[in-house]
Amino acid sequence: MEDLNVIKLPATEVSEPAEKKTKKRARPPKLDTVDEERKRQKNVKSLSVLGEEDSSVKLLEELVFGAEDELVERLVEDEKHTGTGTLLEEDRDEESADSEAEGSTRLLPSRKAAAWVDEDDEREEEVDMKHRFRRELIRGEAESTMTKQKLQQRMRDQFQKSMGGTPSWAAISDRKKKKKKAAEDEEDEDEEDAELLRRTGNFVASSDSLPSGILRMKKCLHANSARPSEDRLTTIQFHPSAQVVMTAGLDQSLSLFQVDGKTNPKIQSIHLDRFPIHRAAFSPDGEMVIATSLKNKMFYLYDMMEGRVTPVHSVRGLNEARVKEFSVCPEGGALLLTGTNGYLHLLTLKTKEVVRSMKINGNVCGVDFSHDGSKVFANSEEGEVYVWDMRSSRCVNRFSDDGCVKGTSIAASRNGRYLACGSQSGVVNIYSQEACLNSNNPKPLKAVMNLLTSATSLKFNPTSEILAIASRAEDEAVKLVHMPSLTVFSNFPVSKRKIVYRASCLDFSPHSGFFSLANNKGHAPLFRLLHYKDF
Repeated sequence: MEDLNVIKLPATEVSEPAEKKTKKRARPPKLDTVDEERKRQKNVKSLSVLGEEDSSVKLLEELVFGAEDELVERLVEDEKHTGTGTLLEEDRDEESADSEAEGSTRLLPSRKAAAWVDEDDEREEEVDMKHRFRRELIRGEAESTMTKQKLQQRMRDQFQKSMGGTPSWAAISDRKKKKKKAAEDEEDEDEEDAELLRRTGNFVASSDSLPSGILRMKKCLHANSARPSEDRLTTIQFHPSAQVVMTAGLDQSLSLFQVDGKTNPKIQSIHLDRFPIHRAAFSPDGEMVIATSLKNKMFYLYDMMEGRVTPVHSVRGLNEARVKEFSVCPEGGALLLTGTNGYLHLLTLKTKEVVRSMKINGNVCGVDFSHDGSKVFANSEEGEVYVWDMRSSRCVNRFSDDGCVKGTSIAASRNGRYLACGSQSGVVNIYSQEACLNSNNPKPLKAVMNLLTSATSLKFNPTSEILAIASRAEDEAVKLVHMPSLTVFSNFPVSKRKIVYRASCLDFSPHSGFFSLANNKGHAPLFRLLHYKDF
């Protein structure tokens, strides 16, 4: 007799071997509705005999044999009255502990919490402020160490100072949020702010002032790549008005190139027979080039408008064995020749004669004009600086370069504020021009000690924001000084690989868009200064 207490379940199919699984699966037989209904009534009778009232059994029976809609409605009702149903509780028991944690966090309301908490951040750890990257943040000698919190605040203050205050996009207050909802005009302003945040760009670079620390620059093709020099380059200079650069060197040639930063095509090249060029310079109007050699009293004048090269064999009133160093007067039409035994000769290009001479003690090692051409600063090898008035040819001041044993170079800024003096030890002292004109013992604003060999070249950029210093006695001995803060840019020379080599001459383009130098390899490395938009 068949046992009524046992519920027969459909027999499970025996799993076939792996080889037979690849065969095409047979279609399941069609269900006989009459047979299914008969089995259903039989199972209902069995349950009524047992008197089973367990809701879970009824749900299981209805789930197996049908009535899915009733099951769903019942589950919804049970969940409303008693929380979670029986099946949900059983499923939760089968889930792993990780799944339970994830499910519970989904049901809980979201709470703002820190994504990461580091116990070391809460400790007041002291930071060494003598590191070269942190020296600029020190405000006194006593601040040799500083806590992390104070250092972060100091860096935040420095950033806000460089930005001119807290940026508007970083200062979002609750009052501003309330005004956004209240007024339509302010909503339009919010849309503009959001549009600003959607766009990318270097908004800091739009500032007129040059930032310190890192100079944004790009290495370009060599300025003379179309015609490299076969010997050491001695001169590089940008044209005062055209997008042209001139190079000259000991290979007896003078070349002009158009500067575009990509190809830098050659415009013209002039060969001067048996005349190694020591120095060449444009006239203030850019229509003429003056070139001198090492051991010749003769010099050349190249008229760029007519394309004519004129040799000047002798100068009336000049008693010098050679003409080597010179400076072009800013007013034009005259040269200041550097002679021997401390003499300076003023020569007019129109008549090719010396109109006046000035003398200092010792030998002249460097000469530069003031921005208006009314004063001349002459540095002697004995470390003394002389200030001459060009109209009266009178020495108006004289002072000793602080700590200098032997002077090597001198440069004056175009804005009339700074005067830089280089020495054989590599120290470059930066003075105030006003102090140099009025004081017999001026103190330097800054002593730049980044060079280890003689500072042979000094050059201010046209905006007087950068001072380039170099030494031709050592490779890669070039530094750029940020004048407003009197600090050295940390990212130049650009690469660890040698690019600059030994620089003998430096120059900036008329609007500081490019910087170039002449080295001993016959090349003129060219750099694009990205802060400046014009050539």
